[in-house]
Amino acid sequence: MTKTKLGFWSIVLLAINSIIGSGIFLTPGSVVSMVGTKAPLAYFLAAIFASILAITFAAAAKYVNKSGAAYSYAKAAYGENMGFYMGVVRFFSASVAWGVMAVGVIRTTFSIFGWNQSFGNITLGFVVLMLIIMIINMMGRRIFTIINDLSTIGKLGALALIIIAGVVVLLKTGANHFSELNTMTNSAGKPLIPSFTTSGFVMAVISAFYAFTGFEAVATGSEDMKEPEKNLPRAIPLAILVIAIVYICTIAVAMMVNPAAMVTTKQVVALVAIFHNQVLQDVILVGAIISMFGINVASSFHTPRVLEAMANENQVPQFIARRTKRNFPLVSFIITLILAIGIPMAFQYNLPTIIVISATVRFFEFIVIPLGVIRFYRGTNKEKILPARKNLFTDVVLPALSVVITAFLLIRYDWVSEFSIKQAGHLTPNWFAIFGMFFGFVILPLILFWLTRRERAENINR
Repeated sequence: MTKTKLGFWSIVLLAINSIIGSGIFLTPGSVVSMVGTKAPLAYFLAAIFASILAITFAAAAKYVNKSGAAYSYAKAAYGENMGFYMGVVRFFSASVAWGVMAVGVIRTTFSIFGWNQSFGNITLGFVVLMLIIMIINMMGRRIFTIINDLSTIGKLGALALIIIAGVVVLLKTGANHFSELNTMTNSAGKPLIPSFTTSGFVMAVISAFYAFTGFEAVATGSEDMKEPEKNLPRAIPLAILVIAIVYICTIAVAMMVNPAAMVTTKQVVALVAIFHNQVLQDVILVGAIISMFGINVASSFHTPRVLEAMANENQVPQFIARRTKRNFPLVSFIITLILAIGIPMAFQYNLPTIIVISATVRFFEFIVIPLGVIRFYRGTNKEKILPARKNLFTDVVLPALSVVITAFLLIRYDWVSEFSIKQAGHLTPNWFAIFGMFFGFVILPLILFWLTRRERAENINR
């Protein structure tokens, strides 16, 4: 059967769909509450960092066009063992991240409609959602592409509506409430926005940066794309540019229309609170659900292909790479599905805990892959790469800058709070998160390393 591959604009839309998720709809108030009127600047700096990293990952894609993204890049740059380790931790964290986003869709939908969020109800909704996504994937690349493109257009449309509606409100009322953030107080008379500090601003930039993550997974399914070595380096930065413009415009307009609502609202979708029109609120809610469903569809494309790529490289049993007549990686998908459903269930759908587990691996990727791109440029890679045109700026300067910025974020990251829970006003270790990290980064790689020793030995001897 002839493969239907993703073209340039479908890759751009896939990248946008992979990045825009629940964050911009649900949590913009957290960034605003940290730095007040400087929130747009925080998003701007986060977009610059994301762009630097995105160009670095795109540079890796021109040297290695195999599926697997970070796994394939690490294997080509450092050899079998680093590739294997990167593949395992990336697959684990991506599977957990997919589960987190699926739970987010279910919880948000249940909250919007006022349904009971019992463990059994969430589990039922969770399984149904995953089966729907599986059916979408099994229907073939053409159907997947149509749904991916439509969900991307839908979420961009919802954000565009917020911007347009906000501008209309501003023009009609003539009132700009942007600067009011500096004088707002709570019921006790204390300022809603804390005094500006460098560390507080850095944490706001980090929070804003997570709204841009997801670009690092776009190249995972490069073998299902047309000319990935040519299209990915152009598509990913373009997607980041579009998203940065949309994000900054959305936040700026929301802060001008009703900043107090963004900071104080208890609504699930924070951006809904800035408007009073019920029809407009309903449209934004639908857009939020489409957005979160879309990023689940994108994750269902990326994540199984990490494991499939490892199977194609004989680092895990080859039967995992089998595809159906419609060119769907069924075995790797089912394994991913089990992990994506099982981990959140095991943690009783405690999202803060599993979010920590899935997010931390990004720091690892954002150091290893940029250094790998520098190795490609210098010709010190361990495996054969494509004869790509080398560029000092994109292949050395930007990757080096990526490592420096990532190291800075690692130093400023609040590790204690992320791996703790507050009980009776005191922080205590979150042993679930700590064990989850230990399992994903140590136990699982060791188990798979032992189970797949035969495959890797045969691969080395070839």
